[in-house]
Amino acid sequence: MGDSVGIKYSSVNEGEERKGGHGVPKVSIVPLIFLIFYEVSGGPFGIEDSVKAAGPLLAIVGFLLFALIWSVPEALITAEMGTMFPENGGYVVWVSSALGPFWGFQQGWAKWLSGVIDNALYPVLFLDYVKSSVPALGGGVPRTLAVLILTVALTYMNYRGTLAGEVENPKRTLPRALSYALVLVVGGYLYPLIACTAAVPVVRELWSDGYFSDVARILGGFWLHSWIQAAAALSNMGNFVTEMSSDSYQLLGMAERGMLPEFFAKRSRYGTPLIGILFSAFGVVLLSWMSFQEIIAAENYLYCFGMILEFIAFIKLRVVHPNASRPYKIPLGTIGTVLMIIPPTILIVVVMMLVSFKVMVVSILAMLVGFVLQPALVYVEKRRWLKFSISAELPDLPDSNVEEDGTTPLVF
Repeated sequence: MGDSVGIKYSSVNEGEERKGGHGVPKVSIVPLIFLIFYEVSGGPFGIEDSVKAAGPLLAIVGFLLFALIWSVPEALITAEMGTMFPENGGYVVWVSSALGPFWGFQQGWAKWLSGVIDNALYPVLFLDYVKSSVPALGGGVPRTLAVLILTVALTYMNYRGTLAGEVENPKRTLPRALSYALVLVVGGYLYPLIACTAAVPVVRELWSDGYFSDVARILGGFWLHSWIQAAAALSNMGNFVTEMSSDSYQLLGMAERGMLPEFFAKRSRYGTPLIGILFSAFGVVLLSWMSFQEIIAAENYLYCFGMILEFIAFIKLRVVHPNASRPYKIPLGTIGTVLMIIPPTILIVVVMMLVSFKVMVVSILAMLVGFVLQPALVYVEKRRWLKFSISAELPDLPDSNVEEDGTTPLVF
């Protein structure tokens, strides 16, 4: 890699004492694999609509192609950037270092919103699975109360949790965990899909949220039906807890970088980001009235916007800071990495063009809020109405407008 530039992170502890900066255990490879799995998948529950829309063959082929042109490039980029910037801010820090604080904030805003919208999905999906056994949960006041109770209970689990956002030896652990999690995700989609479409006659109109449990009842009776419902419940619990952890730590990381008021960096006595959890939970409650399809469409639009910024930041850092230390580096040059992200970029454009006009308008308005919010927070900081600060434990980010000459060390 030539003259490597040393990037030292004081928050990365590679000694034998596996403790995070706040005295809680670090995350090793096995729990990290399942954290990633539940962050991006959690199992096949909710993919039944793909069979309804395209038929079993195209659904199976679609998931295979999606893994190849989307999941693999995204995992590789995350491995490289995550080991380059091992801190709570994650992709917000990547984009800030490449494109500046304004776009870093937009990345954080879009990804936090998409995460909160995503989390509103899991109570809805859980109830879609159990309503066949408890019809009263299909709508009305009982369903609303059930959503609120689930949200509060799972939020409390996050509050009492011990995940501190810090990975044990991220240089080695993160790339391996991403690889194993990718295999789990693809297998978790394909195996149930192939088994269920092969075991029963496919009536596409029946394939909607919760249909896997109906297939289980046809094949195995009450016990298998109950087993699948229990699995769906646990899966959605894992999705919710992992997503909220990610969202709340993102807010904490942005506060540690001075992008949000200092109180967002406040931790509970358990080491968890208290204010971030409360804000994320409030957003989930506000959005939980939406239907499954509306939630998915709105989430995807905002998520795709964030991914475009990530791709741009990744390429710019490769060009502007080619010698920066990358404990894991994708074995491709600049041209190769550009070619690698072309297919997922095309997919992003297609997804953003296919959403309904209503979802597009709402999503664009949500992004415009971020465009106004960032300068407003800068103004609030200048007027000292709220306290902002950058954590002393974090290194300075590089100047995104200064290109390396290959000889001057870049220390940040």
